[in-house]
Amino acid sequence: MRWTLEVVVVPVSDVERAKAFYADRLGFHVDHDTQAGSVRFAQLTPPGSGCSIVIGMGSMAPGSLQGLQLVVNDIRAAHAELVARGVEVGEVQYASREGGFRPATDDDDLNNSGFLFFSDPDGNGWAVQQITARP
Repeated sequence: MRWTLEVVVVPVSDVERAKAFYADRLGFHVDHDTQAGSVRFAQLTPPGSGCSIVIGMGSMAPGSLQGLQLVVNDIRAAHAELVARGVEVGEVQYASREGGFRPATDDDDLNNSGFLFFSDPDGNGWAVQQITARP
């Protein structure tokens, strides 16, 4: 049997504002935007991903989700794209083998060790990791 993770719920305080951030700033595809009585939620999918997010108001406090992670094959290009889209994003970081992060240099091998971090308008925390090859 195959088990796949296909949806992660991201708690937000304003669905319209969050939808604009994820669709317009991050480039996620809007799968649907649904109003069910007084509840509104939207499902969006990152380009090339098999897993979507659902934004809406629910049992978790807006901004309480931390550690969501996207994977790209070029962290510097991802950083440049996010900056061009107006996302407030930290600089590219290198995860050292000794622990912790430091600013990345041109000499760093960023495969599996290159990261950047940002938050959505509610404070939900995201990481982006570079993975160019998997074992």
